[in-house]
Amino acid sequence: MKAAVIVFPGSNCDRDVQVALGRSMGRAPLMVWHRDSALPEDLDLVVIPGGFSYGDYLRAGAMAAHSPVMRDVVEKARRGLAVLAICNGFQIATEAGLLPGVLMRNASLRFVCKDVHLRVEQSQTPFTARYEQGQVIRIPIGHAEGNYFTDPDTLRRLEDRGQIAFRYCTPTGETNAEANPNGSLANIAGIFNETRTVLGLMPHPERLADPLLGGNDGRAMFDSLVEALS
Repeated sequence: MKAAVIVFPGSNCDRDVQVALGRSMGRAPLMVWHRDSALPEDLDLVVIPGGFSYGDYLRAGAMAAHSPVMRDVVEKARRGLAVLAICNGFQIATEAGLLPGVLMRNASLRFVCKDVHLRVEQSQTPFTARYEQGQVIRIPIGHAEGNYFTDPDTLRRLEDRGQIAFRYCTPTGETNAEANPNGSLANIAGIFNETRTVLGLMPHPERLADPLLGGNDGRAMFDSLVEALS
């Protein structure tokens, strides 16, 4: 599998993803600077990492979505290239039109940084095949603008087409307000595009992908991708 991680000014999780994905791949993914006009050839996966691209000026992800390399990411994603968009990457993906909806300020209007529980809503995808349907996993979050919102018709389509990837939940798998760390609509923590080749999620799987970090629940996502795309 050939993979690349996009690096923006203000990215701070790009190296974490490089390490986590590299462990699953057996070699480090390429690092691509945001001003590059094109992705390397023959990529199987692009990761848009977390951080504070361009300092989150204007809106989180709004400026990064117009970086030169993102034009090629969008074009190739629409032709089927797999894209994993994490936290700020999720914000960038929505701003670039790769995923529907928006990420607004957290309902608390505060930055939230803690471990949360997620319920796996879809396991039959390249990103989630190593998880079980309905499995509860623990993954860290760290964001100020993770409150997912979309219009009622789009939410209905996401539900009907199985595009909701993860929901915030209790340790026993219940989805309620207490388990929702940011006010996201329908407790949504991550969504797919219609073909399930693009995944955007606010939690950081790379931050819990090694027992030395306190847990291994994120590792299965990277292992899933390697297994599906190699």
